[in-house]
Amino acid sequence: MLRDPAAKRYAQAAFELARDGNAVETWEADMRALAAAVASPEALAFLDDRRVPADSKLTFLRRAADQPAGLVWNLVQLLEKKGRLALLPQIAEQFQVQLDEHRGITHAQVLTAVAMSDNEKQALAGRLSELTGKTVLIQALEEPDILGGLVARIGDRLIDGSTRSKLVALKSRLAGSHRG
Repeated sequence: MLRDPAAKRYAQAAFELARDGNAVETWEADMRALAAAVASPEALAFLDDRRVPADSKLTFLRRAADQPAGLVWNLVQLLEKKGRLALLPQIAEQFQVQLDEHRGITHAQVLTAVAMSDNEKQALAGRLSELTGKTVLIQALEEPDILGGLVARIGDRLIDGSTRSKLVALKSRLAGSHRG
C-alpha cells in the first residue's frame, strides 16, 4: 500500500490533541476501532466511492466504531469533507507510532532461522531495550535462508548477526587475502 504523507500529519495533530486533552487512551481505542472498521477492501471501497452519500459513510463509521469521542468524530467528519476517509487506517497506524514513541516503546522485527522460544524472545527484548533505551516489542519471523543467528530491524537500524552474513564476510576476506 502506498503511504500518503498526509496521514502522518493528521496523526501528529490527532496525537497532540489527545495528549493535550489527557485523552490518549480514548483516542487510542477510537482510532483502533475506526481502523478495524475500515480494514477490509470492501469497507475502503465503500468509503472511497463518491456515489455513496456522506451520511451513509458517517453512519457506517459511527456504528462500526461504537460512537467515537467528540474530537475523534470531528477528525472523521473532516476527513469525509475532504474525501480522505480511506486514510483512516494509515492515520490510526501513525497515531499508534506517535503513542508508542510517547510511551518509550519501539518495535523490532527479528528474523531467525528457527522459531524462538518465549524465553529467548524476552531475553532478546531485554538486550535490545538496553541498546535502544526503550521498551522493545519483538515481532519474530522465521527465515531459514539466514542459516543461524538473527537479523533485527529496529526502525532504521539493522543489526545483522546472522550466520549467512558472517560467512559472506569471511568469504570476502579470504578472497581478498589470495589476491596479494
